[in-house]
Amino acid sequence: MRECRLMIVAGEASGDKHGANLVRALRALQPDVQWKFFGAGGEEMRAAGVETLVDAKEVAIMGALEVARALPKFLRVFRRLRAAAQTRKPDLVVLIDWPEFNLRLAKKLHRDRQRVAYYISPQIWAWRSYRIHAIKRYVERMLVILPFEKDYYQRHGVEVDYVGHPLLDSVRVTASRAAFCQQYQLDASRPIVALLPGSRHSELKYILPPLLDAARLLAQSHPHVQCVLPLARTITRDEIPQATNLHIIEHDTYNALAAADLAIVASGTATLETAIIGTPLVVVYRASSLNWRIFTPLINVPHVGMPNLIAGRAIAPELLQDQLTGENLSHLIAELLADEQRLKTMREDLAAVRVQLGETHASERAARCLLNLLT
Repeated sequence: MRECRLMIVAGEASGDKHGANLVRALRALQPDVQWKFFGAGGEEMRAAGVETLVDAKEVAIMGALEVARALPKFLRVFRRLRAAAQTRKPDLVVLIDWPEFNLRLAKKLHRDRQRVAYYISPQIWAWRSYRIHAIKRYVERMLVILPFEKDYYQRHGVEVDYVGHPLLDSVRVTASRAAFCQQYQLDASRPIVALLPGSRHSELKYILPPLLDAARLLAQSHPHVQCVLPLARTITRDEIPQATNLHIIEHDTYNALAAADLAIVASGTATLETAIIGTPLVVVYRASSLNWRIFTPLINVPHVGMPNLIAGRAIAPELLQDQLTGENLSHLIAELLADEQRLKTMREDLAAVRVQLGETHASERAARCLLNLLT
């Protein structure tokens, strides 16, 4: 039986999910190969059989300031993974999203003569487009998940394959609204608002407080509204302050989103998950003042929410940085819940975004591209 060693590096909840699906697809396509998977990931990659030398919870950092503050940990993890690649000599290294870390790692791995593929591109077409030079220099093959990304990379001379969006394979709703409400002691006849503050600890620090403020204000002004907070796998219940008007949901995010009349979602992968499910949403984001000042001039698109970027227009409201306050958000939630026609239009627009994401089985197509590199 032929042996194949793959190092897979994912540092966020979404990357952990995509990495696990990729591993399962590789095993299904080549069951006769003795696969050896190792690298960085979380619970889902471990469940799929990946030896995680680094846990995703350990490194859930995002912006430049957070990287700087966590620099000793960042460097330890960096050296651990680089040393593992040097010692174990993988046939291929697959980096999944997480550009703050993975683009730096790609540079070092390239110098070590490792072969590097990148699955799920950094959004360089939206901001910090200068990173295309590092990708062109250090990445052998880019696997992209949005149709317009292929043209972008081809124009810049990067070897690229478009595989479709893996969320289409993993987003699954398994419970009706009635069943969900019964399970979590909610009233199905009253409005439900889902609060998704993100999966990184830095997001929790800056985005969660205004979301909790909005929930508190809604409890006073609109006590019939029920707020639920589905936890990302990288976040524990202990990290969420206690609130009497908040229902915390663990390991059931998709059913929570499907049951909700409206979702408040931190900019990132979760906005697309919400779009695929079809729940009207408000895109929110807040970072440290320093990060915001550093990165705002580098953004070259009119929106930050992925559904809006894919649609090419603002189909979901966005509250960013100083706009994201409990008062502003509670007013917007009340306004949207009172406007059924606006919610209906948003659901129709999200259905169109879902069509633009393409067909299912992205993980299988990505696995086939990697197998082509390995042969």
